[in-house]
Amino acid sequence: MNLYSLMKKRAEASGPIRVGVIGAGKFASMFLTQAVSSEYIHVVGVADIDVPKARNALQRTGWPVERYSASSFDEALSTGSTFVTASADDLIGVPQIEVILEVTGNPLIGAYHAHNAIDHGKHVVMVNVEADCMVGPVLAKRAQAAGLVYSMAYGDQPALISELVDWCRVVGFDVVSAGKGTKYLPEYNYSTPDTVWDYYGFTSEQLETGDFNPKMFNSFLDGTKSAIEMAAVANGTGLIPQDEGLLFPPAGVDDLPQVYRESALGGSLTRRGTVEIASSLHRDGSQVSRDLRWGVFVTFEARTEYARQCFAEYGVLTDETGRYGSLYRPYHMIGLELGISIASAVLRGEPTGSPTGFRGDVVTTAKKDLRAGDTLDGEGGYTVFGKLAPAHISLERNALPLGLAHGAKLTRDVAKDHTVSWADVVIDENELAVQLRREMEIAFAADVVGA
Repeated sequence: MNLYSLMKKRAEASGPIRVGVIGAGKFASMFLTQAVSSEYIHVVGVADIDVPKARNALQRTGWPVERYSASSFDEALSTGSTFVTASADDLIGVPQIEVILEVTGNPLIGAYHAHNAIDHGKHVVMVNVEADCMVGPVLAKRAQAAGLVYSMAYGDQPALISELVDWCRVVGFDVVSAGKGTKYLPEYNYSTPDTVWDYYGFTSEQLETGDFNPKMFNSFLDGTKSAIEMAAVANGTGLIPQDEGLLFPPAGVDDLPQVYRESALGGSLTRRGTVEIASSLHRDGSQVSRDLRWGVFVTFEARTEYARQCFAEYGVLTDETGRYGSLYRPYHMIGLELGISIASAVLRGEPTGSPTGFRGDVVTTAKKDLRAGDTLDGEGGYTVFGKLAPAHISLERNALPLGLAHGAKLTRDVAKDHTVSWADVVIDENELAVQLRREMEIAFAADVVGA
């Protein structure tokens, strides 16, 4: 609350918040269509290696051509327009820019951009969850030491889930579980870019009219994206993943208090205080009634008998004990909501969710029997998928984080469904993301639950 009034006061005093955007894909486009009409946010620059793509993103999201025709950052700053560039480094180096939005989706590049932005004194809104779940805790620690904000992206599910968890704790409920909905069946773990459209049911006509990236869509389907997002939530909230990872129990919004509680009470959880996913499909493939495919949730327990009575008096949907309740949001608007993170970082100095420790990880898992000499193709591909694990299990297995799996060459065989370890691949130790990951594993190892 009150962010809008703070933005108005800020604009009156010193102009709009000055923003740099790196990456011009779908998420960035959703933000840009909101920013074009905002008098309180100035997009100083958009950086993408494909400059025509970036210009097209601005054009199709409602920007008049004169708004993004600046010939330099100086012109953009003096006229209130936007400069489009291929150089993210140049964008990060603009002294007047206050906050960088990292929206590339590439974990290696994203880690570099965030690290560079922090070195240049910029707040970072890390839309790139792939990078965040791999090295976010060490980046957040670095930002905090510099007096800067490193933030999850409001509108994306991890930030919205973290907000629900925060609400629970502030008002005094005990958080039992938190997560999101998705479409899931066990067979989806082995989907590839060749099979993904059959599972989604898209027609050839639909595919011809949209910007459909098969690897990206397959990442959502094969469980990888869910693992990435829940690792980010765990690292930001202190909730600990189950040892088994994500179980994806089917549940609709009316089922949340019953399903997302401990198995000893008839629920699905093997651990209390954890993260989980609500599948919108029953295991036979039928649709769950009132599913939460696009939404987020938290389940909680009343700590006193009087609070339980209040649940009953005010119509809170609970389990049969009357103590377990839930709160959910039926959908998220992704980049359309990103302004919340920008305003919060610059005007309050607060993130909309941020890693506070290393608690969850996304371990590289073989989709099929892999052979020495094979090259891994990373998120959403043909060779591996990401599986959520508590940090202590990841460290015990010496697991290769999924963000480093793209292009890694195997030195020995790995069986289907087995974890790929650091020892199974050739890794470039000079890569910044690798160095940050090594630093994180050392820095947080003593604090890892179960280690």
